[in-house]
Amino acid sequence: MGFELDRFDGDVDPDLKCALCHKVLEDPLTTPCGHVFCAGCVLPWVVQEGSCPARCRGRLSAKELNHVLPLKRLILKLDIKCAHAARGCGRVVKLQALPEHLERCDFAPARCRHAGCGQLLLRRDVEAHMRDACDARPVGRCQEGCGLPLTHGEQSAGGHCCARALRAHNSALQARLGALHKALKKEALRAGKREKSLVAQLAAAQLELQMTALRYQKKFTEYSARLDSLSRCVAAPPGGKGEETRSLSLVLHRDSGSLGFNIIGGRPCVDNQDGSSSEGIFVSRIVESGPAAKEGGLQIHDRIIEVSDAGQRL
Repeated sequence: MGFELDRFDGDVDPDLKCALCHKVLEDPLTTPCGHVFCAGCVLPWVVQEGSCPARCRGRLSAKELNHVLPLKRLILKLDIKCAHAARGCGRVVKLQALPEHLERCDFAPARCRHAGCGQLLLRRDVEAHMRDACDARPVGRCQEGCGLPLTHGEQSAGGHCCARALRAHNSALQARLGALHKALKKEALRAGKREKSLVAQLAAAQLELQMTALRYQKKFTEYSARLDSLSRCVAAPPGGKGEETRSLSLVLHRDSGSLGFNIIGGRPCVDNQDGSSSEGIFVSRIVESGPAAKEGGLQIHDRIIEVSDAGQRL
């Protein structure tokens, strides 16, 4: 809502004043049209009116307001008098140091802490008042039978009425017990809500764990099925059950020398794309400089239909 002008030491630049409260800007906010106001002044206006206080543009929302940090830092460097100057404090501090000073200012108002007193004093005078001047300060215990604390005021008056003092003491205890019961009930309610929240989080975590386990179990089953399928495909005999699958690597010779290539025999697990069977004997390697290593000769993966040597069919 702004700082009073008379609290500042010296004249204040007019540009540092709020156009609504006409005080020094406190937590300045700017509108898209460039006007600057105190946050405590412009926010209620925008929420209620929905426009800039200067009436210079159309609709305006609180989300469009922005902090002016350079201007705020400039204002925080101004010298300001203590808020308790009227009570006797003569300190002048930087605005940014004012909250720290107010927390320990000796001229801040404070009440006597003795039960039954509550007199408003300066902070610096509270201890002396409670020790030497307060009529509610305890000076001993009643010797008439109730045993309750006796205050200075009661002692000066010649004592107190034990029955009335006991009733007052009982009422104070009842009030304290009620306050404790209320606080306990509030804490129990809070603990109950916290317990429900934790139980819900635990249930959600368990459900997520179960779903994750099911997903991994499903993947494991799929992978196991794939591995079994691949194993059966690799291990399947070419002629049916009971027969043994063999992979052979042979070199065939002629009377006059090497054929010049290696062949393998077996049954691949997947047929060709054209639907023809890929069983049989295939070329696996061409011997360099051999009879088959010539242009238009055999190629790797060629299927061998028939091989003969010296007039004998193999």
